[in-house]
Amino acid sequence: MRKIFCGLLLAAASAPATVQPAAAQECVAGPFMVFFNWDSDELSPQAAAILDNAAEAYQSCGQAQVIISGHTDRSQEADYNVGLSQREASNVRSYLAGRGIPDGVMTTEAFGESRPLVETPDGVREPQNRRVEITFGPGSGW
Repeated sequence: MRKIFCGLLLAAASAPATVQPAAAQECVAGPFMVFFNWDSDELSPQAAAILDNAAEAYQSCGQAQVIISGHTDRSQEADYNVGLSQREASNVRSYLAGRGIPDGVMTTEAFGESRPLVETPDGVREPQNRRVEITFGPGSGW
């Protein structure tokens, strides 16, 4: 038996309706971005809140690979900036491990000043370039 209601065709159900399981939460692969003060690798309270969100989002991504990429601005020497970006990325990795992301799925990269969000000349402090990006799985970054 079929009925037309407001232009929609409705079919009478001959069997009882079944309850569909809730859809699995979709993996939010990022990127998640945290920023650092000048010449610092310490996580701010704002960065910690973002990392808490990233750790929570990871739970819907199974055992996805986590890529943690450290970046700096161009206000110091290039070699120093690579080391600083590595320390930033390492601190983020430690924080995420403490929030339940297995260390074995995380990879860190240190780009120093080579991949700025905002192009600047050497010697310029740019807060948006002092960051760590976190992504889950290949192809999920910027």
